Amino acid sequence: MSHVVWNSYTKDAFHRNWNVFLTKYGLGGNKWLSKLYEDWHIWIPVYLDHHFWAGMRSTQRSESMHLFFNKFITRNSSLRQFVKQYDNCLASREQIEREFDVAYFYTVIPCATKSAIGAQFQHVYTHEKFMEVQAQFRGKVNCITRSMHSTLGFTTYEVIEQVFNSTFNKFFITYDAVSREVKCQCLLFESRGILCHHSISILSFDRVDNMTLKYILERWSKNIKRRHTHIKSSQDEPLLEPRSKRFDELVFQSHNICEFESESEELTRILHWEFDKVMAEMQEYKERSKGKSSLCHEKATLSDVNELQSPHVSKQEAGSRTDLDQTWKKRSQMP
Repeated sequence: MSHVVWNSYTKDAFHRNWNVFLTKYGLGGNKWLSKLYEDWHIWIPVYLDHHFWAGMRSTQRSESMHLFFNKFITRNSSLRQFVKQYDNCLASREQIEREFDVAYFYTVIPCATKSAIGAQFQHVYTHEKFMEVQAQFRGKVNCITRSMHSTLGFTTYEVIEQVFNSTFNKFFITYDAVSREVKCQCLLFESRGILCHHSISILSFDRVDNMTLKYILERWSKNIKRRHTHIKSSQDEPLLEPRSKRFDELVFQSHNICEFESESEELTRILHWEFDKVMAEMQEYKERSKGKSSLCHEKATLSDVNELQSPHVSKQEAGSRTDLDQTWKKRSQMP
């Protein structure tokens, strides 16, 4: 049954393998399996792999939370003990993240192959994610690749993978040489964000040595900025407290604005428009700041802050804002 569920890479193959499974073991009249089969569209991977799950399972969130807290509390812990130990949990997690950050930047996991594409992932990804990628590079040795047909740079490949001694799976992969996009029938990248060994096999076959950034996800990068570090905790270092305070103030003001604006579609549309404009201005300011110096948020001068808070407004923008102000006044006068 495990083979039917996980190794059926097409919908037709699943239904065919399921019927063979029932016939082989005489389970055609099993009520539980019949009930389970009725819901195939919500639990069979081939029906779900076109969605991105980041490698998570349905029970993984609760399991990880239990593992996280079980080191510090038990079912007999009092509420007071829980509050105290919760703080210790956060301190432990932050310390582990710092240690991982140091390991990522000062140690390197050797590539299992001489592939230039593998070196790209090695340079960007965290150790844990790179080891998963390495497993896919090693898996391509079990694949036999041949080109089916090619038209205007768009090529279809057939990859035959040896699973066991006498068991082989066949996959069809398409590769666009112009956009450098690859799509495999197994949909591993679409569901887990990792390039499968079938795709790696045809890239090696086609002598591709530079992977497009589409397949190097920022979420697996060792340079990723963790947004939860903005949340204030008792473990914060003194240097981080001003930033946490500013973050809290912005969240508070944003919450009040969103609560008010969400009362109507028009107000929500106005807020979206303002958000987009402010984001564009912030990005423009950030680019200008890069040209001036490597000034960070903690060392920004008063003039820089004022420039950010009061960006240059053109006549056209000023007119738009005036119209917006008039709209607000008319709305406030309405019953």
